[in-house]
Amino acid sequence: MEWLLVGLGLVILLLAGDALVKGAVNLSLRVGIPALIVSLTIVAFGTSAPELLISVKAAIGGVPGIALGNVVGSNTANILLVLGIPALLATMHTSECNSRKTYLQMLAASVLFIGLAFTGEFNVTTGLILLAALFAMLTFAFLDAKAHRRAEKAAALEAEDEIEGADPDMPWWQIFVFLALGLIGLPLGADLLIDNATLIAQRFGISDTVIGLTLVAVGTSLPELATTVMAALRRQADVALGNVIGSNMFNLLAIIGLASLVAPIPVDPEFLRFDLWVMLGASVLLIPFVFLRRDITRAWGMALTLLYVIYVLIVLS
Repeated sequence: MEWLLVGLGLVILLLAGDALVKGAVNLSLRVGIPALIVSLTIVAFGTSAPELLISVKAAIGGVPGIALGNVVGSNTANILLVLGIPALLATMHTSECNSRKTYLQMLAASVLFIGLAFTGEFNVTTGLILLAALFAMLTFAFLDAKAHRRAEKAAALEAEDEIEGADPDMPWWQIFVFLALGLIGLPLGADLLIDNATLIAQRFGISDTVIGLTLVAVGTSLPELATTVMAALRRQADVALGNVIGSNMFNLLAIIGLASLVAPIPVDPEFLRFDLWVMLGASVLLIPFVFLRRDITRAWGMALTLLYVIYVLIVLS
């Protein structure tokens, strides 16, 4: 029964997160917020809402291993699995992408996160540091876009069509229904998933950290996987790569930053010995695609997916 309730909680989380994004995107566009800003903020936060709710619930519920494992495991899965599986279906032409700036920001966020993890606990102080870094990165992105105003105007018009769920003709009542479904469904799904994942961990003698790194992490990476698969099939490699890089930055800075303001999140020593370095190593694997302009071919996709399978087997052993 616990497995079914975990699955139900995950489905509710994914549907509620999608509803919240649709409602927030259309509300923002209707009141005149530029599509580019919506993409950088509301969509990014909205797609990270399941991770945020899970991490906050886990921190309050006394299972911090799930909170931290969810973020670290999701970031590793985002690179190895979310980029690996779509590449098996179709080569992603990342050689055409220019994502150096955002990639370097993601690496900087990863290094900052690991450095703060060595303090032994994510608390109010470290949480504020992570949120300050997030604010700095969003400000940099905004100023960078402003510096290229003409290009940005064209991109904003184009982005409005590309933002998933954007519908300029959506009636107000439908917008508020989407928002209500998202705001009600997210905490409900998080409760179901965390409570029953904890029961499974206790029944099989598995630590909450391992549950967070595997079951919960893969589950909350499903939206990114779905987006990346569609982007690969549509030959939109920039969307696929940008989706992963952006998601990883928000996971590290926003999710743990906000969750640690609610309750302290102690760092399991195993994270410091192994999992954080795997996450950083997975991030470094993107260098050939970002700086050397290599495509993510089917061979690369197979290699990335295999590396993730090996990682999960090590974690479960």
